[in-house]
Amino acid sequence: MKTSKPLNKKAVFLTTILIFCVALFATAPHPCEAAAAEQQSAEILAKLGDAMANIAEKAKPAVVNISTTKTVKPPANPFFDDLFSRRFFGEGAGAPQKRKVMNLGSGIIASSDGYILTNNHVIEGAEDIVVRLHDNREVKGRVAGIDSKTDIAVIKINETNLPTMEWGDSEKLRVGEIVFAIGNPFGLSSTITMGIVSALGRSGMGITDYEDFIQTDAAINPGNSGGALVSIKGELIGLNTAILSRSGGYQGIGFAIPANMLKNIMDGILNQGKVSRGWLGVQIQPLTAELSKQFNLKDENGALLVDVVEGGPADKAGLKRGDVITEYDGRKIENPSLFKNMVASTRPGKTVRVRLVRDGSTLTTTVVVGELQGEQEAVAVQQADNSLKGVGVQDLTEEHLKKMNITKKLKGVVVTEIEPQSPAQGILAAGDIILEINRRLVTGSKDYQSVVSGIDKTQNILVLIVRGGVSQYITVPAAGK
Repeated sequence: MKTSKPLNKKAVFLTTILIFCVALFATAPHPCEAAAAEQQSAEILAKLGDAMANIAEKAKPAVVNISTTKTVKPPANPFFDDLFSRRFFGEGAGAPQKRKVMNLGSGIIASSDGYILTNNHVIEGAEDIVVRLHDNREVKGRVAGIDSKTDIAVIKINETNLPTMEWGDSEKLRVGEIVFAIGNPFGLSSTITMGIVSALGRSGMGITDYEDFIQTDAAINPGNSGGALVSIKGELIGLNTAILSRSGGYQGIGFAIPANMLKNIMDGILNQGKVSRGWLGVQIQPLTAELSKQFNLKDENGALLVDVVEGGPADKAGLKRGDVITEYDGRKIENPSLFKNMVASTRPGKTVRVRLVRDGSTLTTTVVVGELQGEQEAVAVQQADNSLKGVGVQDLTEEHLKKMNITKKLKGVVVTEIEPQSPAQGILAAGDIILEINRRLVTGSKDYQSVVSGIDKTQNILVLIVRGGVSQYITVPAAGK
């Protein structure tokens, strides 16, 4: 019987290498396929780049630069504030000198006829407002209305056919969506940065009284305040307001006011001359782990009712002390601060569905939202080019009349502030009720704006006021006299 000879080791090694190379060649992409893949990747990136550039081109013209100036008076030097110093250096010695301070921010053209949205802190106390448009034209602006509780302001410029951007629905935003921030950081106009929606419904930050912020990691720096947060559709979804930073610069956490809140505030200012907020008539507190156990709850999400105002909207809807509100108008409630903001941003008169837990059972009911009284915001005509420049007013309410012990039913506006540089300083006073201006009735903030905007700076202004319960006419001399 024949036996086979053992294989040569070298032959075995060469055969193995040959098999490996054949297999590698078979699995490796063909040069033509690799080139096609590279081409496809380049095309995808090019399309993505084109899409982003199109969004920027669409949205940037509606974002403006806002610069303001105001006079500030530094605190007095205590070294000169004594009898010895005044005797030797004179009464005015060491008195702090007023100086002009400039502030830069951004704004969003909200309507083609010249209404612009920005932050209240951008224009607060401003003596002059200059708006630089996308085509580098500079025009003067005036304050149309403010809502300091949400840090929103509306200013007006005398221009028409201005570019605007479409409004987005901020309620439909999702965490992780790509967004763009457009503004003027450090005065660098038309700067656009990109990021994502990091979180929604941020509240309890201590930035404003009513908070429902969109959190983003799109780069936001000083000067971006009042600028636009834009979706991948090129729609306005927020107004950039604040950054969370230890250095004062970008650290990846920025906050924007949602577009839906913006629109509600702007509509109230322009159409009603005031900001109306929803009211349920309840007192709430946060839940703790211990309270959740006591009320048979699965978690600590929700708002616990600790008091219900008799005759208020919640009382009429059958809500009771001890109820835990878990859902409001289709939105889940994670904490009481968010619930407070939801209610405040609801239009008074709207019927809202509420989900609650009572004695361990889940119930659903509806409530007709009321109007919060006594919080209507001041609508200032600070840029009026006449002697009422710098005078802030708000609608007269029953609450004001009660505080002033006035039983007569009056319609008018209450003076809320008079800036130091205003020609009306020392003539009008905070708390004055204005009933007429130049013999024209003033029944609210809207009337006030309409009348004041038509007065020339060379005119003396006749004002009928109620001060200390007594009616009287006063004259505010023309600006510059």
